[in-house]
Amino acid sequence: MQPDDWITEFDRGLRSMTGVSRMMRPVPQASVVAEDELSPSERMHSAGLMRVNHVGEVCAQALYQAQKISTRSSRLRKLFEHAAQEEEDHLAWTAQRLAALGSRPSLLNPLWYAGALALGFAAGRCGDRASLGFMAETEHQVEQHLDRHLDKLPKADLASRAIVEQMRIDEIAHGKAAIDAGGIDLPFPVRAMMRIASKIMTRTAYYV
Repeated sequence: MQPDDWITEFDRGLRSMTGVSRMMRPVPQASVVAEDELSPSERMHSAGLMRVNHVGEVCAQALYQAQKISTRSSRLRKLFEHAAQEEEDHLAWTAQRLAALGSRPSLLNPLWYAGALALGFAAGRCGDRASLGFMAETEHQVEQHLDRHLDKLPKADLASRAIVEQMRIDEIAHGKAAIDAGGIDLPFPVRAMMRIASKIMTRTAYYV
C-alpha cells in the first residue's frame, strides 16, 4: 500500500468511530409509519437493536480495513474495499435511523473498532484463504443475526425493517463473494468463539 492509502484508511477509521460516515447509496425506503405510532417502549427497543447493528458496521469497517492491509493480492484488496464501501452505507443508514429514533450509537465504539481491527489482522496473518473464510463466516453469522432482528423489530417500524432487509441482502452477497474467491471453512472451535464474542457484543451494545 502507498502512503496515501494509509492516510485514507486512517481517515476511514476515524470516521467509523466518530460517526461521520459517507454513503454511496440512499437510505432504503419503505412506506414509513408515522413515528408517533411507535410506543415509547417500541422506540427504545428499535433503538437498541439498531445500535447493535451500527456497532456491527463499525466492526465491519475495522475487519475489512485490516484484511485489506494484510493481503498482498490486489484482487482481494478490491474485494475487501467493495465490501467495506457497502458496509459504510450500512453504517450511515443505521446512524441516521438511531438519530430518527432519538437515540445514539454505542459509547464503546472505539473499543469495538480496536477489537475488530485486531481480529482482522489476525485473520490476515493466517493467509488469504483463511482470511476469506473468516469473512464468509462473519457474514454468515451476521445474516443470522439480521434474521433475528427482523423477527424482533416492532412490526410498525417499517423504516428500520427496510434498512435491515437491505443490509441482509448485502451481507449474503459479501459472504458468497468470499467463498467464490477461495475462502475455506473455519474449524468449529473458531466459529464457536466468533459466536460467543458476537453475543457479548450484541448484549452489551443494546444498552451501552
